[in-house]
Amino acid sequence: MTNAFGRPACSTGGFPLIRQGSISTYVLIAQDDLNTLGYRTGGLDGIFGGQTRNAVISYQRNLGLAADGIVGCDTWRSLQEDVVGTGRTSTTLD
Repeated sequence: MTNAFGRPACSTGGFPLIRQGSISTYVLIAQDDLNTLGYRTGGLDGIFGGQTRNAVISYQRNLGLAADGIVGCDTWRSLQEDVVGTGRTSTTLD
């Protein structure tokens, strides 16, 4: 199944794979997750730039994931699990 944002990152569906150069609501979700967890992306703008890539790589390294700067299946799953229960932060999107 595909959608306007591309193929799901996981074979079971879910969010699409995003990487540097991606521009979408999904990038904004990843940025919010990363910022909530203390990995600074340089803002919440939905644009996957260099600062977001660096935040993804730092997060991946700290979690023992492949540090490729791409938010694929494993990184999405980990981000979503890690932000559950964090509560509101200064970067929480409503």
